[in-house]
Amino acid sequence: MTQHMMLQYEKLWPDHPFVFHIPYQNLGGADTERTRYVKSPEPIRATVLQLLADVDDEEWVYWCIDDKYPIQLKTEKIARLISHATQSPKMSGLLFCRCRQLLRRPKRTLFPGKWRNPDGDIYFERRGWFQIFIHQLLKAKVLRHLISHFPESGQRDHDRLKHLIVKPPEHRIFVTKENFAVFGESTQLGAITQNCYDSISTTNIELPDWFRQPNGKYVTLGEL
Repeated sequence: MTQHMMLQYEKLWPDHPFVFHIPYQNLGGADTERTRYVKSPEPIRATVLQLLADVDDEEWVYWCIDDKYPIQLKTEKIARLISHATQSPKMSGLLFCRCRQLLRRPKRTLFPGKWRNPDGDIYFERRGWFQIFIHQLLKAKVLRHLISHFPESGQRDHDRLKHLIVKPPEHRIFVTKENFAVFGESTQLGAITQNCYDSISTTNIELPDWFRQPNGKYVTLGEL
């Protein structure tokens, strides 16, 4: 999944600015210009906190778990959005894929009012953690706060648990009014989605035998 996600970024955004920090327990790899392998514990909470261990609270990170992968990216616009966000003293996060609850139920998920960046793009401020697991730009303190409140171990429903965690008001995270990206779900309940399987089938990535039965479902987020 991680190889596929990174390959998609290379295909869609060849000059992207990211260095992927990849956690592992036993099967690491050689670091490259765009990859760093980080020995990490197995539980999700401990893994993410290990990845953030040497990152200052105010540093920006691109949060991109491999349970999602990009399908379409308006890269020039996204690069401009990232530039504006990282220079803003008010922002702690920016998502450029407005979908699901953020699109269908704005009164529940978004604060009233609009913000504009220097290019005229409109942002809405997000009330809570809706769509926090889609790839997006976040300050380390936002991610650290959320992950620190997850259980230390065990398989839990993090999508449900996130709504029990209070987001500090100073952690101001936004979403663009317009959508500039489409992402695909890689897995569902431990099975590879049909869209991810089809995408991987066009690459040289070899799936293990136990992961070669897609669930037949196409799950994508966002529309351009």
